[in-house]
Amino acid sequence: MSSPDDLTYSRYLRLDDLLSCQHPLTDSDDELLFVIIHQVYELWFKQILHETELLQRRLETGNSAGALHTARRIAKILKTAVGQMDVLETMTPQQFAAFRPELGSSSGFQSSQFRYIEAVFGRRDFSAAVVDRVLEEIMGRRPVFASLLCYLTTGGWQVPAEVLDRDPREPWHGDGAVDALLAEVYADAGTPAEVCEALVDIDEGIQEWRYRHVKMVERIIGAQFGTGGSTGAAYLRGTLFRPAFPDLWAIRSRP
Repeated sequence: MSSPDDLTYSRYLRLDDLLSCQHPLTDSDDELLFVIIHQVYELWFKQILHETELLQRRLETGNSAGALHTARRIAKILKTAVGQMDVLETMTPQQFAAFRPELGSSSGFQSSQFRYIEAVFGRRDFSAAVVDRVLEEIMGRRPVFASLLCYLTTGGWQVPAEVLDRDPREPWHGDGAVDALLAEVYADAGTPAEVCEALVDIDEGIQEWRYRHVKMVERIIGAQFGTGGSTGAAYLRGTLFRPAFPDLWAIRSRP
């Protein structure tokens, strides 16, 4: 076993492995960019999942400062992911068309990690065809909004017991008592309200990423079907404005 003194930058980051993971299928000068951008997205997705697990632990133990810090980091990561669209959008439709046929049935819709992120943030309406062991396990745990309600409970807020004890596998359709409680939290304007706003920042970041993804797809392939037989931009438009925390948005319309 090597000592810390033998550890180099390259060994620590396993750069030989990392830099050997790019295998373009054509001689196109632009395919390497396409591969690297999507690999980087998957790395960011991995980090978001890691940070969100930490966020939930901190929420459920009433760690306000830790939860705020982690939520803000997740929001920054999402901003970075959105910014990477600028790089991908330097690719013209003609440049993408040069290697697109070689992509075959592969598609970004097959990203398991993004589905895991959606599940962690509360989505439950997945097709049975995409539910794997990890996704099933995630859907059996509390989503982030349920962790927020646990956090409020640790701070003395009276969350209905039937809400706290609900089956996490079931979709959340809202609750009038919870909406009223959240309105009180915001009216109090204390740290719990800051935590709620930090979660709204994450929600907005996810929606912003979806919007930029739609526009990037439209810019590069227009109304064509996506790779793998997906409906491309048409499908992506259907995912827009589907908030992870509808309750936190709804209270803004309360008189």
